[in-house]
Amino acid sequence: MTATGVTATARIGARGDGRGGTALPVLEGAGPLALRRTRASGAEARVMLVGAMSGPLGGDRFTVEAEVADGARLHVGSAAATIALPGQAKDAARYDVRLTVADGGELRWLPEQLISAAGSDLYVTTRIDLGAGARLVLREEQVLGRVGEEPGRLTSRLTLRVAGRTVLDQELACGPGTPGGWDGPAGLAGHRAVGQLVIVRTEFEKAPEAARVLGEQAVLMPLPGPAVLVTAVAADARVLRRILDEALTSLTP
Repeated sequence: MTATGVTATARIGARGDGRGGTALPVLEGAGPLALRRTRASGAEARVMLVGAMSGPLGGDRFTVEAEVADGARLHVGSAAATIALPGQAKDAARYDVRLTVADGGELRWLPEQLISAAGSDLYVTTRIDLGAGARLVLREEQVLGRVGEEPGRLTSRLTLRVAGRTVLDQELACGPGTPGGWDGPAGLAGHRAVGQLVIVRTEFEKAPEAARVLGEQAVLMPLPGPAVLVTAVAADARVLRRILDEALTSLTP
């Protein structure tokens, strides 16, 4: 713990176990970031991120790192939504996610929503480095404010590199104190839930997906290489999840 907040890092390392499954030689939680291995599904190891404390609060510095080796399959979820809250420290909180998947590895990163509560200030970064033949499903969902309250300040940056090439680098800032227009027609247009789905599969290189609108609240954009991005807005978390689930079902076997 620092003078201005809690600093904690959780690490996951996955590799093939030599028997067609996935071993987890590294599974290290810290402070508010607890990791629990759950029942495996075939060759896929499953890990649940459990929040052992409230937060992130103002001044906190949380980091989650996952590394998936060639031949390993890893699914990471979370037990509940993460709620960014105001704290005694005036500094913004940070939540950094670092994901590395080797050529021949597969990662499904499917946590629950991040909720930006009134008065909070959080900067989230997600950086993904994939090998040329790696596979990825990543879902990111953000809810601006709890029921009946205004949102906090939330800045989120997502960067994806495939075989050393940057194919996505974008930042979204919402809430009080962020540049004007975030809630206008060119931004969230009054919606309070926003989410993204990133899918990387080698099949997309041979049969690229076309850019298109998915219903009234989502769009699909092909990214350079074997990747696609789905972005959606919705009135609440429940509707957002349904939209992203439908997109995932249509894009994966």
